[in-house]
Amino acid sequence: MSDAAQAVREFIDAWPRLDPDELAGWFTEDGVYHNMPSGPVQGRETIRGFIAGFIRPWAETRWEVVSLVADGDTVIAERIDRIRVGEKWIELPCCGVFHLRDGRIALWRDYFDLPTYTRALAG
Repeated sequence: MSDAAQAVREFIDAWPRLDPDELAGWFTEDGVYHNMPSGPVQGRETIRGFIAGFIRPWAETRWEVVSLVADGDTVIAERIDRIRVGEKWIELPCCGVFHLRDGRIALWRDYFDLPTYTRALAG
């Protein structure tokens, strides 16, 4: 497994700890996180705040990697994110495209269907 692929696997494996500081620490200082249904956020501290905000209601999360491919410092990870909010579990198919620089995430674009998530929360 390439160093970039290993770094992305470790980043994905960190999500169940739900620690915004740890997760933001995977990004370069000028990193960009573009959660595609929203606008991009840039900078490690801004990313930390963004992550802290959207995981606030999560009680637990588990991310299953369906497939992961790497080409140099670019990694694509197809996932099923399982998120528990209260007693409700949500399954969200996602695909993340990561561009790494010096072992850190310089750009992460995450693609998923927002209505799948919001309908599951409401239902």
